[in-house]
Amino acid sequence: TTFVNIIILEPRPISSITRMPGGALETRPLLTAPNPDPDLERAKTQVSQRYDDHRPDVDNVDDDSGLTASGHHIDDAHQQTTNCETMIHLIKGNIGTGILAMPDALKNSGLYTGVGLVPILSAICIHCMHMLVQCAHELKERLGISGMDYADVGYHAFATGPAPLRVMAPVARTVLNTFLTITQLGFCCVYVVFIAANVQQVIDCKFPDNGIDIHGYMVILFVPLLAISMIRSLKVLAPFSLISNVFLGLGLAITFRYLLQDIPSSYDRPEFKSWKQLPLFLGTSIYAFEGIGVVLPLERKMTNPEDFRGCNGVLNTAMILVTCSYIAVGFFGYLKYGDAVHGSITLNIPPSDNLAQMVKILMALAIYLTYSLMLYVPAEIMWPHLSSRFHSTRAKRLGEYAFRAFLVLITFIFAAAIPNIGLFISLVGAVSSSALAIIFPPILEIVTFWPRVTRFTMIKCALFFTFGIVCFVTGTYASIEAIVEYFKHSADPLPGVIC
Repeated sequence: TTFVNIIILEPRPISSITRMPGGALETRPLLTAPNPDPDLERAKTQVSQRYDDHRPDVDNVDDDSGLTASGHHIDDAHQQTTNCETMIHLIKGNIGTGILAMPDALKNSGLYTGVGLVPILSAICIHCMHMLVQCAHELKERLGISGMDYADVGYHAFATGPAPLRVMAPVARTVLNTFLTITQLGFCCVYVVFIAANVQQVIDCKFPDNGIDIHGYMVILFVPLLAISMIRSLKVLAPFSLISNVFLGLGLAITFRYLLQDIPSSYDRPEFKSWKQLPLFLGTSIYAFEGIGVVLPLERKMTNPEDFRGCNGVLNTAMILVTCSYIAVGFFGYLKYGDAVHGSITLNIPPSDNLAQMVKILMALAIYLTYSLMLYVPAEIMWPHLSSRFHSTRAKRLGEYAFRAFLVLITFIFAAAIPNIGLFISLVGAVSSSALAIIFPPILEIVTFWPRVTRFTMIKCALFFTFGIVCFVTGTYASIEAIVEYFKHSADPLPGVIC
């Protein structure tokens, strides 16, 4: 979600253009004048009040020159971006720890089953992104409001939708912000496990029999992660994001060097695993594709926003490249290591090799530098509701630092409770990513365009919603069941790292 929102109230004609059978264009008002719906006027007033209410808090924050969407930093908000720059940002916003978990996803589906399902999941997630963008455009034309984030789209869709649902507008915003918070905190938990596991492999090879388990490494990492989480300015975090992207790209390139050496035959890998494990694949894959929060701010700051959509638009082009990257890493990672693959493919490359150790350190540093950006989202969602309890500027600043420290502690507690990166990724993907990426967009499309929704759109949205619910329920159940099974064998001796 976007937290440097520029909301503009413009007096725009509320109308739509319909092509008549003879080819003529008819302008038809969406809301009949001169008796406009009072709820729409109330919505405009509430938007203005909401912006004014948050303005004092924004003034107390350092001057930021960037946007954060679903935890991904987007550069200077005041500069318009070209199509190529937008595509790079979109790729950056979708590639993270999820791509490193794709081999583990295919371990739960089978080699060719996973390769066949990833493009289907990609097509569904991309179409849901288009749904969200279309809803934002419709609401902008209807209300004359720009700068909406995901939660704002949900709020205004219900506030101007069918009359019986308008009372649920605040609930829609709260639910969306809640799932965004859960998702981002889940990402932070995954990051803690990821960093600790990779650092553990490197140090255990250099200093064997040191007696430190993964929980000990988490304790060591607490202070560095707490320190970087105290940075409240996006302007300061922007260089960290750039360095993180360089480290991540370099680490992926070197990792591929290992994946393409001594590849076994594909006949050695099962084509399909089991229906019981398939929900784990869905959870991990949806976690990897959950970049829906970045599409609205990226499309809004383009020089030519009309190029964002369309069959060969920026969105489709970038996501096809992302999908190909996911398939390549998943296919060659599972083909190389089979069922021995870990929740992050970096944990499989030979720890005794100096280059492999450098990859683990690079990846750990990349994720470390991104942790504060992920924490920025839940902090910005929840802190405004608490800041009113503090009166002086100094008290608010200290209170925000304490609140950020509390959020860091929460992520460490959950990471220590489930120190298995593969299971954590699957759980986060099933619980929150499936809701944001698949379940909510069809609901918003129906509510936004009601009563002009066609039968085809209703069927499509019903299918997407049903698929999202299936992923949510089965993925959550399978992940929790796998976590319970993991704890049953937690006392078993773990295989040591061969250095």
